[in-house]
Amino acid sequence: MKIPFSKLSGSGNDFIIIDNTNGIISADDFRKKVPQICRRRISVGADGVIIIEKSTKAHFKWRFFNSDGSEAEMCGNGGRCAARFAFEKGLAPQEMSFETLAGIIKASVNGRKVKVQLTQPHSLKIDEKLVISERPISYSFINTGVPHVVIFVDDLENTDVENIGKKIRFHQNFIPAGTNVNFVQVINDALAIRTYERGVEAETLACGTGSVAAAIVAIKKGIAKSPVKVITRSQEVLTVYQEENRVFLEGLTRWVYDGVLKEEAWI
Repeated sequence: MKIPFSKLSGSGNDFIIIDNTNGIISADDFRKKVPQICRRRISVGADGVIIIEKSTKAHFKWRFFNSDGSEAEMCGNGGRCAARFAFEKGLAPQEMSFETLAGIIKASVNGRKVKVQLTQPHSLKIDEKLVISERPISYSFINTGVPHVVIFVDDLENTDVENIGKKIRFHQNFIPAGTNVNFVQVINDALAIRTYERGVEAETLACGTGSVAAAIVAIKKGIAKSPVKVITRSQEVLTVYQEENRVFLEGLTRWVYDGVLKEEAWI
């Protein structure tokens, strides 16, 4: 079996995208192969897999799978890559909407730059407390399509993102869904961010919904004003806009290559 795909990256998050509008695969069956295909050095390697399907509610529907095979409601950088893919493949117009488990997402494609309007964030909590390894931690929480903890730190570079992030991700406060964990430092007029991503179970080079979460919390705490520049781990900059009850994420995408998955990719 040979499956055409494209590899796109959004600010350091990389995705395998498959046009399944003709039903060439069963997404539910294919998700079992995702952990194997997302292995780096052995297979294609990616933070996630996006399967584009037909929709009766929008221009298309996506199924988004993290690299461990779990299905996520939303992914900001994945959404930007999916929008560019759909536009350049003729599956959607330049101004489009697409269906996700988090709701209908709107997007606008302008060359490599893509701007998405996320669903309304909810469940905001500011300056909550929890204890990790007998150490008290102050955090904020918000769901920007997926759950996010936001922690402001003074020294981002020397923060133990992997260890602390994993403990918070599985903390009893966030059972059963778990949470993504963002560590943020204010640098001049921007926010620098590092994210431990649920489903990838490691730090990634960027997280779109995490950048939005950090920006909204910073605005709420009076640390920043819209639009907010967010410096990702890849050093690419994302821009978050909060306009009344609407939230937008904008940044560059990178179309890396097109290819064909063969069976050896998932064995």
